[in-house]
Amino acid sequence: MTIASLSRIVLAGSAAGPVVATDEGLSFWGGVEPETGKVIDIHHPLNGSCLTGCILFMPTSRGSCSGSGVLLDLILTGRAPAALVFCEAEDVLTLGALVAAEMFGKPLPVIRLSAEAFAALSTAATVTITNRAIASDTVTIALSPPATDTLALTDTDRAMLEGQEGEAVVQAMRIICAMAAQQGATSLIDVIQGHIDGCIYASPANLTFAETMAKTGAQVRIPTTMNAISVDYSNWQRQGVPQTFGAPAARLADAYVRMGCRPTFTCSPYLLDSAPKQGDAIAWAESNAVVFANSVLGARTAKHPDFLDLCIALTGRAPKTGVYLDANRRAERVINVDMPAAIDDAFWPLIGYLAGKAAPDCIALFTGLLDGAPSRNDLKALCAAFGTTSAAPMLHIEGVTPEADGAAIAGACSAKISRGDMIEAWRTLNEGPEDIELVAIGSPHASLEECRALADALTQALRGQPRRPDVTVIVTAGQQIIDDARRDGTLSRLQTAGVQILPDLCWCSISEPVFPTRTRAVMTNSAKYAHYGPGLSGRNVRFGSLASCVAAALTGKVKRELPSWLS
Repeated sequence: MTIASLSRIVLAGSAAGPVVATDEGLSFWGGVEPETGKVIDIHHPLNGSCLTGCILFMPTSRGSCSGSGVLLDLILTGRAPAALVFCEAEDVLTLGALVAAEMFGKPLPVIRLSAEAFAALSTAATVTITNRAIASDTVTIALSPPATDTLALTDTDRAMLEGQEGEAVVQAMRIICAMAAQQGATSLIDVIQGHIDGCIYASPANLTFAETMAKTGAQVRIPTTMNAISVDYSNWQRQGVPQTFGAPAARLADAYVRMGCRPTFTCSPYLLDSAPKQGDAIAWAESNAVVFANSVLGARTAKHPDFLDLCIALTGRAPKTGVYLDANRRAERVINVDMPAAIDDAFWPLIGYLAGKAAPDCIALFTGLLDGAPSRNDLKALCAAFGTTSAAPMLHIEGVTPEADGAAIAGACSAKISRGDMIEAWRTLNEGPEDIELVAIGSPHASLEECRALADALTQALRGQPRRPDVTVIVTAGQQIIDDARRDGTLSRLQTAGVQILPDLCWCSISEPVFPTRTRAVMTNSAKYAHYGPGLSGRNVRFGSLASCVAAALTGKVKRELPSWLS
């Protein structure tokens, strides 16, 4: 049977293999193990499945921008799916496959099917992909060719493509134009700053890409900050990090610095003095940073995948599509939140986590939160959790975020987050044991206010009882925040309370032995890390408020009970 549909090839190639299908997006970074190709996200329906050689069907990806690097590594090592089949727009994994084809000559087919065709084929046992069709034993779907490049390029754009500014810029422009075409862009846009996510050593492929570009003399042309890296740059050798991991992780950071990037090494670039202003067109990667920049700051950036972030920084040009355009910043879903009374700070990341699940593939407007008077740190935690479970690059909160007024499109669908939903999510993020050996703060990197709040809470608590010496408390933060904390005395107070403050790396990139090897269970106030932590660390993770984290530091235990505002 042949089904006519609006289905097309995004990246050409041929493949055949068994179907692995899911109706829930997956973040390859934090969700797929590069060394094996297995799904390690314990919250995902495909947990434990091996993706090597399969035809992977899923609506779109979600979560981290670093997924492109993981896919590239899987392709280069022969552990990748044989092809990717989506039914919605997808950029992160598509970019990884594009780089594999453009720079390394290893194509991996990417197909976008209509909803009808996706449903018809996702239940098949095996499928075959050619440059004309995708077929099972019973169904054949004709495929349109890849989108034609219809970009209206400027003279400067053409000069870059023609090699007048060097080999690296040519490669960067080729990748940008290919992505722009598959996104449906008709032109490029100037951006005034960038943020690099690809400096995390998510896989050896990140280093291969960066050093390949650096060797060609690549230099960024716009101010460009860097995400957290995978080691404490100045101290990793003294900390006992194996040379086999620490050396390439440091080399990766060095490669981006050689290309002119600023060594900020933070996943919270919105805390820097260089943070953009409302209306600024920027090019950031790192999912939490993108959501915060669009939603809270009112800046404009797509959720650029790793590798595309550097390409844009080298050219100052990005595809003019997505949330760079006014029409695409509006909400397609209105979600009312059943606001409990007397909430604490754990409410906001929990709602962000649920919000992403309620709007996994579209921008949403949230109502019912105004009375909670969220602080910037509350919004930071909410945006980070939202970026973990949703592919959308932004959200709106009625009465809170700058573009929320009139944000919903006509006919926007509606949904609700109930107290029952909150209880279920709380239990999902709290499946670990009561005994805790590690408290993890700073995912994403802690702000100065968060550091002060932790210092205040610990100082107050330690007046009444000693802290358990066998519970490690670690805060990850950017160097600028650590310097500010040193100047105002917060750093000294934290250190007096036995807290370790680590620069450069973050919880989603930390590894043993900096991550204490004796740890069996972790307590965190981050819903983002509560989601990713079990797969990344192999440990159980508990989630709760800052006060609960302090209690865990003092007692080594986290009670199995709902917070008072959910009881």
